[in-house]
Amino acid sequence: MQEVLNLINEMSPYLLLGFFFAGMMHAFVPGMVYNRYLGGKGFKSVFYGALFGIPLPLCSCGVIPTAMSLRKQGASRGATASFLIATPETGVDSIIATYSILGLPFAIIRPIAAFCNAIMGGWLINKFGDKEEVVSADISANTCCCQHEHSHEENTCSCHHVQGESHHDGFLGKMREALRFGFVEMMEDIGKWLVVGLVIAGLITVFVPDDFFALFRGNTQLSMLLVLCIAIPMYICATGSIPIAVALMMKGLTPGAALVLLMAGPACNMASILVINKALGRKSLVLYLVSIITMAILWGHAVDYLLPAEWFHISLTTGSCGMEERASWLNWSSTIALGILLLNALWQHYHKPHCH
Repeated sequence: MQEVLNLINEMSPYLLLGFFFAGMMHAFVPGMVYNRYLGGKGFKSVFYGALFGIPLPLCSCGVIPTAMSLRKQGASRGATASFLIATPETGVDSIIATYSILGLPFAIIRPIAAFCNAIMGGWLINKFGDKEEVVSADISANTCCCQHEHSHEENTCSCHHVQGESHHDGFLGKMREALRFGFVEMMEDIGKWLVVGLVIAGLITVFVPDDFFALFRGNTQLSMLLVLCIAIPMYICATGSIPIAVALMMKGLTPGAALVLLMAGPACNMASILVINKALGRKSLVLYLVSIITMAILWGHAVDYLLPAEWFHISLTTGSCGMEERASWLNWSSTIALGILLLNALWQHYHKPHCH
């Protein structure tokens, strides 16, 4: 499993930096900013839903109660769907991690593709989605996967990061809140899935033949469909999908098909599919899935056929060479710190009351 350790060493400094930026956004950007711009009914709310969702550090599961809360506060169906697509597909932490492993072209293309995907999905749902739907008051409670305190009086999960509000006054108080959110709450929310992603990457490296995806070399569409069939039902966060994409590319998967995984995997899972069906309606769910699948395939083809192949081969090769070099003290210390934080997240996961 040396490949997994090398991958962790390469990613760990950027992951820690990403979690820190996530905490800063949470502590210093008031939640009312999001509510104000997502409350409209027109295209502008869809645009802002995508724009705010791109950097926001919420995982595929954590975004569900956030989006449902915004919906109950007046956000349009399209803005809610746009936010649901953009937020889990990327984030400040995953953008930094993408740059560290896959290089600058992927780090730029990934949020742009997520933004376009969110705009398309939100517009389609506003235009052609269900005309009337009722947002159940218990949706956010029933779908909250974040391991925080449970309020029995209100029957809701008190996931403090949902509204992005900080309850601490003063700069030092906000900094403490930022560190707590970034390195404790965020780790609890996505740390387990990051570990799962790394383990899957290691299993792929060991058990998948080196020329497996070479079988699809002449049929990019088939490889993308295969990736979609795997990615859509499973839970995979934006950051945890990166090592899986790297491992698959090392086995012959094209960069475009890897982008399909990075787009469709975080935005779709059974939990989000069920919630969208209940909250926005069946027609809106179909449009949601159609927009994600269509945009993922279109962007995948753009990467494989329209953009210079050297961008992605150079990025991947550079990352691989960096992994083979002896890791610096910064990489090792970051890996140790990340390991401690992940162990704490797992401890908190199994010793805190869960949301039901």
